[in-house]
Amino acid sequence: MTTQGVQLIIEDSHAVMDNGILQVRISKPGGFVTGIRYNGVDNLLEVLNERDNRGYWDVVWSEAGSTGTTGTFERIVGTSFRVIVENEELVEISFTRTWDSSLNGKLSPLNIDKRYAMLRNSSGFYSYAIFEHLEEWPAFNIPQIRIVFKLRKDKFHYMAIADDRQRFMPLPDDRLPGRGQELATPEAVLLVNPVEPEFKGEVDDKYQYSSDNKDLEVHGWISSETPTDPATGFWVIIPSNEFRSGGPVKQNLTSHVGPISLAMFLSAHYAGEDLVLKLQPNEPWKKVFGPVFMYLNALLDNDDPLWLWEDAKIQMTKEVQCWPYDFPASEDYQKADQRGSVFGTLQIRDWFLSDDYIPAEGAYVGLAPPGDAGSWQRECKGYQFWTRVDEEGSFSISNVRCGDYNLYAWVPGFIGEYWNKLVLTITPGCQINVGDIVYEPPRDGPTLWEIGIPDRSAAEFYVPDPNPKYINKLYVNHPDKFRQYGLWEKYADLYPNEDLIYTVGVSDWTQDWFFAQVTRKEDDDTYQGTTWQIKFKLENVEASGTYKLRLALATANVSELQVRVNDPKEDPVFTTGVIGKDNTIARHGIHGLYRLYNIDISSVLLVEGDNTIYLTQAIATGPLQGIMYDYVRLEGPPIPFP
Repeated sequence: MTTQGVQLIIEDSHAVMDNGILQVRISKPGGFVTGIRYNGVDNLLEVLNERDNRGYWDVVWSEAGSTGTTGTFERIVGTSFRVIVENEELVEISFTRTWDSSLNGKLSPLNIDKRYAMLRNSSGFYSYAIFEHLEEWPAFNIPQIRIVFKLRKDKFHYMAIADDRQRFMPLPDDRLPGRGQELATPEAVLLVNPVEPEFKGEVDDKYQYSSDNKDLEVHGWISSETPTDPATGFWVIIPSNEFRSGGPVKQNLTSHVGPISLAMFLSAHYAGEDLVLKLQPNEPWKKVFGPVFMYLNALLDNDDPLWLWEDAKIQMTKEVQCWPYDFPASEDYQKADQRGSVFGTLQIRDWFLSDDYIPAEGAYVGLAPPGDAGSWQRECKGYQFWTRVDEEGSFSISNVRCGDYNLYAWVPGFIGEYWNKLVLTITPGCQINVGDIVYEPPRDGPTLWEIGIPDRSAAEFYVPDPNPKYINKLYVNHPDKFRQYGLWEKYADLYPNEDLIYTVGVSDWTQDWFFAQVTRKEDDDTYQGTTWQIKFKLENVEASGTYKLRLALATANVSELQVRVNDPKEDPVFTTGVIGKDNTIARHGIHGLYRLYNIDISSVLLVEGDNTIYLTQAIATGPLQGIMYDYVRLEGPPIPFP
């Protein structure tokens, strides 16, 4: 290990951070990472790209009142350079850009301070940024904030995002016209004439490599080893989810063909406009994104390049354990002694399952800005802090930034949301004991039947094998087979003439319940809505009773779910109206935003013997619309207690 201190070299157009292990070259005052020298390689970033298109922060923004998830793409260009800290242990430098009314309509109305930092003996560097919107500035929307690193395509060919999600990747050239054929969406490309023949016939789509925030801690690339260049790893490590929007199961992009690695802070992917940050008139806002760590490693005595992935995971664990970091110099970044903690015990009360309280083992418990039940999954302006409950129901949320929060929770295996409207004010050093809290999941009567597992995902349902013309080899014989392209087209293959019929007590939801209720393409290239049937028997129907249908949806995309009972031609007893712009089907996901509907079914609609519930997805203008169910349950009328 080197003992050289960190050096900062300031040139006319660049600043260079050097600790003897690596050198990072950053343009000034723009603040673009133009070069990373490491392990004998002069630059790991793509030297064929322009200097502002190698390592950069960007934002997508749109004017107030705009709808949708798109806007103006803006690489964030610094206009002022400052040295914040410079000593042998740490260098931190700042690239700021300020906004005023003369820039209205030209740049996002934000003050942005991009920071880069390097520590002694650290095989990498850090970046974070402070975004600020002043009260008197225009209202506007932000669909996306991220950091992008574009690596050398002649060196980095192997990508790793999880133990079971890693592979050699195609080249970006393979996606170009003549080598690639665009499919249903621009991101999905069939490789018809790739440079390397082994990729011929595969589909490449960056969304096939998305991950939940809770699983998205480290990802990156390993370079190909040559006699002159030993294998090198480039990794993006995200040590905390506190600055990312949407909670622990929000999905974000990771790495993809380029070779490109991302640190996503804010995005509307798998959620739609609900996760576009909308700053209102006269609304001040400030948020710190990061730091994230760009980690470099190289083979030493070990000759297996995959050791670099194992080492990156070890480094990720170290970074997580060091959170919150003690080195960031911005006063907006709160250190450990400026934070507080919350702890308690969560139990479940469901009289149908047990007369006793049930420890909420495995539950997700979190602090997020005050809202209402489930608002955390649409929250994108503040900070969130989540943990898992242990087997006894205990939880502890530590290192919480000062501020006001509500306590939220959800429990795999149970429907609905826990929300405590009591505002918890975190102050430096506080330790708030919320005591024993009880979640009572929605429950009116006994379960008559159920379909699926209430885990906010459609993964337990039937996911078909892909069309062999459109495969990603990574996901062949893989538990995440839902990530294959074009699975929505398999529904019409399985049900060419009539829609899915599920018979309670006979059918198996793992084989007989298609993972997504999608549209059906007709011969004239139009699309039709689909109606699924749930057939079930009732030995007795309680007169004047009210039954309850619980419909938990894992995602929806421009859909309207209508419910009818025993007569498919009658007006629906319930409709969701038009819901969802999650785009999960197109993006090879298995969940988006969670939605729960609790529907009263009058006993006069039911009969003793055979009954049918009709579930119609009525909107059909294209192939990528539909819903995914998380869980369906029918409850009998409430049971009177003595």
